[in-house]
Amino acid sequence: MTVSILIFLPVVAAVIVALLKNGTAKHAALFFSVAELVIAGLFLSKFIPDATTQFAIDVPWIPKFGIYFSAGIDGISMVMVLLTTLLVPLIVLSTYQHKYNNEGAFYGLILFMQAGLLVVFTALDGFLFYVGWEAALIPIYFICALWGGENRIRITIKFFIYTFAGSLFMLVGIIYLYLQSPGKNYDIHEFYRIGLDAKHQSLVFWAFFLAFAIKMPLFPFHTWQPDTYTEAPTAGTMLLSGIMLKMGIYGVIRWLIPNAPLGFIHWQALVMILAVIGIIYASLIAFNQKDGKRLVAYSSIAHVGLIAAGIFAWTEVGVQGAMIQMLNHGINVVGMFLIWDIISRRLNTRDISQLGGIAKVAPQFSIAFLIIVLGTVGLPLTNGFVGEFLLLNGVFEYSAYHYFNIALAAVAGLTIIFGAVYMLRMYKNVMQGETNELTATFTDITGSEKLTLGIICVLIIAIGVYPHPVMHISEAAVHNLIQQLNKHY
Repeated sequence: MTVSILIFLPVVAAVIVALLKNGTAKHAALFFSVAELVIAGLFLSKFIPDATTQFAIDVPWIPKFGIYFSAGIDGISMVMVLLTTLLVPLIVLSTYQHKYNNEGAFYGLILFMQAGLLVVFTALDGFLFYVGWEAALIPIYFICALWGGENRIRITIKFFIYTFAGSLFMLVGIIYLYLQSPGKNYDIHEFYRIGLDAKHQSLVFWAFFLAFAIKMPLFPFHTWQPDTYTEAPTAGTMLLSGIMLKMGIYGVIRWLIPNAPLGFIHWQALVMILAVIGIIYASLIAFNQKDGKRLVAYSSIAHVGLIAAGIFAWTEVGVQGAMIQMLNHGINVVGMFLIWDIISRRLNTRDISQLGGIAKVAPQFSIAFLIIVLGTVGLPLTNGFVGEFLLLNGVFEYSAYHYFNIALAAVAGLTIIFGAVYMLRMYKNVMQGETNELTATFTDITGSEKLTLGIICVLIIAIGVYPHPVMHISEAAVHNLIQQLNKHY
């Protein structure tokens, strides 16, 4: 059993679903996405949590140019595979209350995007990684452009230009590493062994960093994100925030830092500063948002800033925190955008100032909303607490070890305080108080809404209470990667 089945099943499913008529496409998409999750579960059951690459496939693709279809799964990849295969069926299920023109194309694009994401998270060949990177971008562009809001064309074009331009820098970096590799191939382990000097590694660092920073997004490369998240259809926003931004974070861990360790060391402090600035900047803007969906978008920037700081601290606890927080952030942000989708669909508004008292008429919805908010702000015994605690530990370890300004690490911790303030205030304004003429008509969750939110809430609590199984998956691979880089210090 190789990883190829995980990659190609969504491609075949996308073709089948795209040919189906409205009404059956979403059921087929849910069936195939659940089948993909089951297969991922089988891989997990056979996975040995050490530092080795498993379920690998390595066959010639364009051998004349050293290009192979080479992919496999280690502990770091496995977490991302689980994230992708878990969230896609939840995202499909969350769309059951919507009607889309040409549903076959809509759900086919979602499944094709899943295939591209899985290529990114398992690729061991630089050219294959780039193909997966672009293959994931194209479907989300059409999802946003065809099914988005009123300003979708202008905003989606901006998003595409930003991300595609960053991808071109990465492509230049990949080709440069290929030209420097002794075997003239794109094998990731060959790239790791090239051993460029600090000057050339700095160039490689920026070639990759620009692509990954835009995708996350990291301040100041974030300007495409709030508008795109707001204008995209809810399923598109979930794909972007829940999974796609993790491509950039994963790329930093797998492709940026190991390929340019000397460049990383040189620019490490600068990126830490940018990450912390992004935390404060996004949090302050989130305070002033009246549109609930836009508030969650800025909240996501702040949380990603903390994940980036934890990674660039490059301590074992920080990177482990980033791994579990990528999964947790994906679960929580999908839940939060679903909450606002339900509100918007029932009341035709996302303006927080027009809401209030919904808890009185929708108690089940209010409980689910509260659990997701508490997971997002990192309350102990919720999933968000585990990741944020480890990330902050990693940042503080870096500050102490490098005699770096300890105040920077302290400021990074403000993301928890700020997040708690604006998220709990949002919940209070939406759910508490008296109902008004608008909110009195709000109906409680039923059917697919209840199932989707129920699964998300169970995951938030289960991972928060017992995070060890998730952390154990990536522990050995993270330790091995950290040790490989330590020799460059």
